[in-house]
Amino acid sequence: MKKILTASVFTLALLAIVPELWAQPPGLPSAPDQAPLGGLGLLAAAGGAYAWKKLRKK
Repeated sequence: MKKILTASVFTLALLAIVPELWAQPPGLPSAPDQAPLGGLGLLAAAGGAYAWKKLRKK
């Protein structure tokens, strides 16, 4: 009786796992519509202004 119970539990577990093994991963995401460069221009302008200020003091 114990062998039959063990075999049936193993079979049910195997049948539950097989679909997960055959499942395909999701596809790659599409390319974004716009590059996130909005803050990069402000950061470059602030860096340029800071460098200008430091160079003027010398």
